[in-house]
Amino acid sequence: MNARTRGESSGTGKRILISLLVTVLLLGGLAAGGTYLWSQYGQRVSQAMGWTSNDYEGKGKGEAIVVITEGEIGEDIALSLEEADVVKTSEAFYELLLEQDPAVDFLPGSYRVKLQMSAQAALDALQDPENRMAFTAMIPEGKSVEQSLELISAGADIPLEELQAAAADPAAFGLPEGVTSLEGWLFPATYEFEETTTGVEAITRLVDQQKQVLDELGVPEEDRERVLNVAAMVQREGGRIEDFGKVSRVIQNRLDQGMLLQMDSTAQYGMGQHDDGTVWSTDEALADDNPWNTYVHEGLPAGPISNPGRDAIAAALNPEPGDWLYFVAVNLDTRESVFTSTVEDHDAAVAQLNEWCIANPGRGC
Repeated sequence: MNARTRGESSGTGKRILISLLVTVLLLGGLAAGGTYLWSQYGQRVSQAMGWTSNDYEGKGKGEAIVVITEGEIGEDIALSLEEADVVKTSEAFYELLLEQDPAVDFLPGSYRVKLQMSAQAALDALQDPENRMAFTAMIPEGKSVEQSLELISAGADIPLEELQAAAADPAAFGLPEGVTSLEGWLFPATYEFEETTTGVEAITRLVDQQKQVLDELGVPEEDRERVLNVAAMVQREGGRIEDFGKVSRVIQNRLDQGMLLQMDSTAQYGMGQHDDGTVWSTDEALADDNPWNTYVHEGLPAGPISNPGRDAIAAALNPEPGDWLYFVAVNLDTRESVFTSTVEDHDAAVAQLNEWCIANPGRGC
């Protein structure tokens, strides 16, 4: 679910907003409006003004796993690193890449890195063969079957064509009667495979893990496809785990009231725009008459639109109590969403998102 209309952003709009913020702050307007504006946009303004860096310092802390798939370019990798909080901003990493001569080549695979690394430290880590994890695939929550197969191929060194051929026969994996796709049935996690693992064996392992989770959560076999259908939307729509139960409640409330679900993730999925890096849906996607599009068709989409994790499945089974009918992300950095029960309140939240997007061009808007 998201905004129905979008205000245009421009470089001029950004400059005006930054000027306004700076003026407010310099005049001592930290009370009320000044505090709110700074809390929403202060970090981006500081970076734009050169007051703070868009890069972390040092070699990082903790641990993270990132996956580079075949065909990804530097910009794709930079965005993945930012999303995983390996680097502070994709811009810092990508600008560093552009400075390299000769150009850097990345080998597809899974890499063990750290959180909050400088762009240079991250680049060094990805170029170090010791950090490449042999026959290991990391599948994040919310990826589609197509994306998951690419990640398995890159991490486990299994030919993508072999995986795609295996996935073309869902019945071979013991799914409930009537299920015609693996979508929703590949449990997201980090998997270590053997050098001899086949495509069928790799997929079987992910499907069996999803079945085990459904067993542990007490989902009867006859309800599993429906639960995964709802959970897949929760996974894609919920910006933060703590919001999953609210998203699940919005879905249930709208179904109970006979309303169209109007989940942008379903419109995007039906148009093959599953992961285009933007929170907005195109007019074409919203109007397309495909069976997943909940802006056009009543009830649930034709099937799951992603592969959900345990938290999303649990939320689908146990919606949080509430009367919400709408929600929209209002800060794409923190993934904060506002949940409302009236159109008027929802429109106010959409306006808040538009303000954020004007101040943060190119960050998912």
